[in-house]
Amino acid sequence: MKDIEKIYIDKDPARLTEMMEKTGRRTVPQIYIGDTHVGGYDDLSALDRAGGLEPLLAK
Repeated sequence: MKDIEKIYIDKDPARLTEMMEKTGRRTVPQIYIGDTHVGGYDDLSALDRAGGLEPLLAK
């Protein structure tokens, strides 16, 4: 199983700013797999339906 890092932006406003600069988004969750920004849950779900999630996880 891979490690999961959770960053609570509500407890550290500087991390919110960092997230917005990295992703251009304000909503959570913002999901990264390795260095790849997947997006939010809807993006993750769409990636899975399109068959792109398993190859990304296999890296």
